[in-house]
Amino acid sequence: MNWAWIADIGQIIFADIILSGDNALVIGMAAAGLSPQLRKRAIFIGMAMAAGMRICFAIVASQLMAIQGILIIGGALLAWVCWRFYKDLKEFNADTVETLPQGSLGEDAGIENSGKQTQFSRALFTILLADVSMSIDNIVAVAAIARDDTQLLIFGLALAIAFMSFFASMIMRVMLKYRWLSYLGLFFLIYLTVMMLYDGIRDIGVI
Repeated sequence: MNWAWIADIGQIIFADIILSGDNALVIGMAAAGLSPQLRKRAIFIGMAMAAGMRICFAIVASQLMAIQGILIIGGALLAWVCWRFYKDLKEFNADTVETLPQGSLGEDAGIENSGKQTQFSRALFTILLADVSMSIDNIVAVAAIARDDTQLLIFGLALAIAFMSFFASMIMRVMLKYRWLSYLGLFFLIYLTVMMLYDGIRDIGVI
């Protein structure tokens, strides 16, 4: 039995649970702030974008890991996501999403639909930035563990997508039921941002 290979799988599973859970947290939090009919679409598009980016980054994983400061770029993107989330969460916790009006006739309905579409676009943009940042982080972590083992890299990629699909909907439901948890999620994202920036600065030898 190859214990080193089993240990690598264990490390990949642990990394995927943490990093895919973070990505799912962003998708779930962003979707929770939308009207009910837009939530499923936001989650689906967000997961599809994250999966696509992980596949693209996995293809160029060795080149990606060779870029000095790649984690700093990812951390800067995640910092921007935190700032957007802070502003969005103030609106999310100020309003009752479930009691949003279902629509009206004439000009009011058009304004409402326009507002929902703008909110949906903002949520998708936030998800996109987070997907880029966290996909970089996830692939760099898995590639560092897998090294030259393509099978392990593919396993880690598939597992990350599966974990993300499972966690996003669950997180959205929890956020809707316990809205104060959204701020805990934000603090967690800030912690991840600091750690990613720290690791990036350390990698380029500044500290």
